Amino acid sequence: MAAYDRRHTTEERAGHESEEDVTGARGGGGSRLNEALTPGRIAMLALAVITLVLIFRNTGQVRIRLLTPVVTMPFYLALLATTLIGVACGFSFAARRRT
Repeated sequence: MAAYDRRHTTEERAGHESEEDVTGARGGGGSRLNEALTPGRIAMLALAVITLVLIFRNTGQVRIRLLTPVVTMPFYLALLATTLIGVACGFSFAARRRT
């Protein structure tokens, strides 16, 4: 970061901007869209779309036994609830792994 600050200050004194300052990109002019769409993010987006299609295509009523009580609810709510529980568990394990 300090090298960039020194170079940036030197170029300001010279009165011109570098290609990096004009385009806002480094390393050959790659776009921010290419940097944002990594294979992992594309896979997660596809999985999210498939999950949403599955949830909203299954709208019938189901009976679910929660230990002792029996709950009747739309199937998409049961799928959505289990998806949210899975996402919460995934975030919990990922956060624990980072620390």
